Amino acid sequence: MKEEHILKSYEIAKERYAAVGIDVDFAVAQLEKTPISLHCWQTDDVMGFERSQALTGGIQTTGNYPGRARNIEEVRNDVAFAKSLLAGTHRLNLHEIYGDFGSQLVDRDQVEPKHFESWIEWAREQGLKLDFNSTSFSHPKSGNLSLSSPDPEIRAFWIEHTKRCRRIADYIGSRQGDPAIMNIWVHDGSKDMTVERMRYREIFAESLDEILREELPNMKTCLEAKLFGIGLESYTVGSHDFVAGYCATRKLMYTLDTGHYEQTENVSDMVASLLLFVPELMLHVSRPVRWDSDHVTTMNDQTLDLFKEIVRADALSRVHVGLDYFDASINRIGAYVIGARATQKCMLQAFLEPLSLLRRYEDNGQHFERLALLEEAKSLPFGAVYDYFNLKNGVPVGESFISVIQEYEKNVTSKR
Repeated sequence: MKEEHILKSYEIAKERYAAVGIDVDFAVAQLEKTPISLHCWQTDDVMGFERSQALTGGIQTTGNYPGRARNIEEVRNDVAFAKSLLAGTHRLNLHEIYGDFGSQLVDRDQVEPKHFESWIEWAREQGLKLDFNSTSFSHPKSGNLSLSSPDPEIRAFWIEHTKRCRRIADYIGSRQGDPAIMNIWVHDGSKDMTVERMRYREIFAESLDEILREELPNMKTCLEAKLFGIGLESYTVGSHDFVAGYCATRKLMYTLDTGHYEQTENVSDMVASLLLFVPELMLHVSRPVRWDSDHVTTMNDQTLDLFKEIVRADALSRVHVGLDYFDASINRIGAYVIGARATQKCMLQAFLEPLSLLRRYEDNGQHFERLALLEEAKSLPFGAVYDYFNLKNGVPVGESFISVIQEYEKNVTSKR
């Protein structure tokens, strides 16, 4: 696509949006400065560098597309390449199993900040800030229950692991001069019926209270709910109801993973309710397909509605955006870029909504006008604005990133 055509289309789009009261340059600036936390685990199927074993513990990667990153250097190279195709501001989200362990096996109750020192230096070179996750799955002690286990030894192991992860996040935050957000998600549940539903949740709450007792000023903790895990379909300890109640009473950040709810639910409906009772939200943006929660994000109605609701609620300063999917059935870098760009497109649509005029119609009881404008806004030329956003930031415009990724596959990932 020629630069002159992109610029001409952008100027036309600016005029069209100005007619409904939208400052397009301001919307582009908002998109540029709103960070998206990229997830390192899309590069290697959530294997990490601890044991390099397939996933266990309620989650699973499907597909066997060639070119998976096999070590820390390849993960970093793939992340840096994906980032080079994305405009805007980005962070990088690490799981604990991605520590720089060298040739040693460092068990999860022994992990230390030093195992992430090289990540901090690398991220600084890349212009990235880091976020973090504890890792309760894919371990000999994972079983069906971790932080909710009635076995004191198992529970103590995972409490120690999670405490150490919070300290690592705090260390990262202190080094980068910006709080690292650390997510806690555990797979705990049961494949079939259980009669101890409340007991396990009581234990889970006690474990979390102990973990969160330590005040760490350079990190923020968030807690993630899930509908169910693979092999744990009948009961999930950390359900939406549990996590909503826990975060509301402890004033803790709630993690909304868009694939972790019933498919008929629209996660956007939860935003305004949760933000009345929790201080902040962390988004893990993914796409559910039937029973699986972690397909590549696309610009679908659910994701569009989510970002529109955040902007309508004036909540952008209280919401953090990250990606969370792992598709091994297609080119992994392609999946990375598709999902990140889809998320950006949804954010941009939200920034370009004629909200002031819509609010005026609603306040005046002009419901016909409100619905009419909501419908007309769907066909406003946001695509021209997104093309300009990419051109302005020196990354491929439109579908031109496809050939760039194909070349990387030819020269790099296909030779692994």
